[in-house]
Amino acid sequence: MNTQKLYINGEFVESEASETIDIVNPATEEVISKIAKSTENDVDKAVNAAFQAQKSWELKPGVERGNIVRALGDKLAEHRKQFISLLQEEQGKDYELASGEVDLAIDFFRYTSEWGRRIEGDIVPSDRPGENIFIYKKPIGVVAGIVPWNFPIFILARKVATALVTGCTIVLKPSQQTPNTAYFFTQLLDEMDIVPKGVYNYVTGTGSTIGNQLSSHPKVAMISMTGSVAAGTKVMEAAAQNITKVNLELGGKAPAIVTENADLDVAVEKIKESRLINNGQACTNAERVYVQESVAEAFTEKLKEAFKEAEVDNPITNKQADVGPLVSQKRLEAVDQMVKEAEQAGANVLVGGQPTEGKEKGYFYEPTIITDVKQDMKIIQEEIFGPVIPIVTFDTLDEAIEMGNDTDYGLSSSVYTNNLSEAMKVVNQLKFGETYVNRENMEAVQGYHAGMRKSGLGGTDGRHGMEDFLVTQAVYMEYQQ
Repeated sequence: MNTQKLYINGEFVESEASETIDIVNPATEEVISKIAKSTENDVDKAVNAAFQAQKSWELKPGVERGNIVRALGDKLAEHRKQFISLLQEEQGKDYELASGEVDLAIDFFRYTSEWGRRIEGDIVPSDRPGENIFIYKKPIGVVAGIVPWNFPIFILARKVATALVTGCTIVLKPSQQTPNTAYFFTQLLDEMDIVPKGVYNYVTGTGSTIGNQLSSHPKVAMISMTGSVAAGTKVMEAAAQNITKVNLELGGKAPAIVTENADLDVAVEKIKESRLINNGQACTNAERVYVQESVAEAFTEKLKEAFKEAEVDNPITNKQADVGPLVSQKRLEAVDQMVKEAEQAGANVLVGGQPTEGKEKGYFYEPTIITDVKQDMKIIQEEIFGPVIPIVTFDTLDEAIEMGNDTDYGLSSSVYTNNLSEAMKVVNQLKFGETYVNRENMEAVQGYHAGMRKSGLGGTDGRHGMEDFLVTQAVYMEYQQ
């Protein structure tokens, strides 16, 4: 099995590294590819190539950059089926979600391409006669794009499309667990021969080495990283050496508040979707439910039946599977440990609660509901990142809001109610970057995806997400009247 090459300055090249990393299908535990543990010199070559290329890339008219970004999205669309297959194989997504992620990546390239003509500055009135003040928006420079394993092709699109359309260049590092979709994208980009050399570069390795080297490189202007809080902390520490800007989307602990005025069938359907999407491995997943005591029994019984109906299986061989494997044995063990600790602390496992029986291979975990949960339990306070949902009851809405805000995270949240006053109160008092009302936790490409507190800095998507890839220059111009 050949090791994937790196892509530096418009060419596929061998890494200087002798060590490699096996890429494993989480449903079968089979090795499906190998990547190199890139060296510091590999990273330096990629960054230098991006740095040199950026000088001319930013001078290209925005509409031309947008056309190239659009063409990349169209090429991805041409190979949609291959991307879906690769995504299922390397990450374990069910067919519906894998196809949805690929379609979202295509949509993101196409949507972002339209910003080629829309990045605008301002003219500000001066206090002085014979002077104009111009506000320019310019590309920040070289972007290091660090992609996670849970949405490897969509988040690649977020970083690559936005960097390129704004006039930045990029060095992309995929997750060491799911690089195959990114490598296929790189091969297609190379075949198209429309992206100038050095504008897009691809290196592989672990986050603790390659990610940190990118983050501390003096020619990198911004690190756009999606991952864990621990990884984000390391990125910030490395970036501090050069006062490099960081754009971080980190963990989440999304509360879902269900009031007595909710449509319980809608709440059950959407919370199930928001918890089990990507096998529970999304930063925006509903991670804890707060349900009003007057409807708690009815809601819990409905959710129990819905979780029982969820089919767990290999999503490649069974397209009807609702839940696939977790990404690794380590993740499986971490989820199981959190459930066991909750039981030991007095919680009750209503459904599931263990690795799926009858599977000889793969990292499968049963969809799990936990009741009799207290606010101070670890399973309420720390990110689970698996198909497990704890339920807490509340009396008043003020109590639910207070518990919902009681977290180090601040990415996603939701509320289920048909009472407008309740909905507005929750929306205005929850301290999260996103709040969904009576719907699943899934953002839109034209919206804005950002967190508060330990969930990150900066954001992505839409006009506001574009801003992070730009710097502002003020020009004070006097002239003879």
